[in-house]
Amino acid sequence: MVVKLYTYNMSPSVRSCLMACEIFNVPFEKIPIDIQAGEHLTPEFLKKNPIHQVPVMEDGDLTLHDSHAILPYLADTYGKDDSWYPKDVKKRALVNQKLIFNAVIIFARARNITGQVVLTGKRTIEPELIAAVEEGYEFMEAFLSRTKYIAGDHVTIADVAILAVMTSLTQIIKLDAQKYPKTSAWLENLKTAPYCKKYDEAGANELAAYVNSRVA
Repeated sequence: MVVKLYTYNMSPSVRSCLMACEIFNVPFEKIPIDIQAGEHLTPEFLKKNPIHQVPVMEDGDLTLHDSHAILPYLADTYGKDDSWYPKDVKKRALVNQKLIFNAVIIFARARNITGQVVLTGKRTIEPELIAAVEEGYEFMEAFLSRTKYIAGDHVTIADVAILAVMTSLTQIIKLDAQKYPKTSAWLENLKTAPYCKKYDEAGANELAAYVNSRVA
């Protein structure tokens, strides 16, 4: 059975799910949703996700929204082993912790900037929003000073979730490699991964270019 994934290329959350589908060899159908045209607000889409956000995944009779729910589901259902999302309770807890960190810190602070520009036409980024992102970079540096990857010494779905945000965010709010060497090395390493090249790079560049072209 083919998974249906409702997508919008500039969305980091969507791109993380596309990368996961590639990593886990998930057969999927990509169904584009034009957010700027309001297709996420149609009655048909709202039946799938009342929160009117992408991604939305349909796998048989299961409908899931929010990438932080979709990524663990894909790993558990389609992963050939548990390296990306460990079954060991303590190791899994660390991955979950970093997925939540992405949801409430990295992604949320990025969306405070990019979402407003894309959806409302806003043309400024307040200093406090920049400072909040830079604080997120500081948190990343602290975590990556302890382990090679964000939730341990091997790559997991938490890295994929954060990677999809950082590839576009760091083109808008620059990441100082001298100030954040561990984070910079982590990012440059994962940007070379085939799944990132295939399903993240173009959308990340598109979002960054869109925001940068509109912000004074």
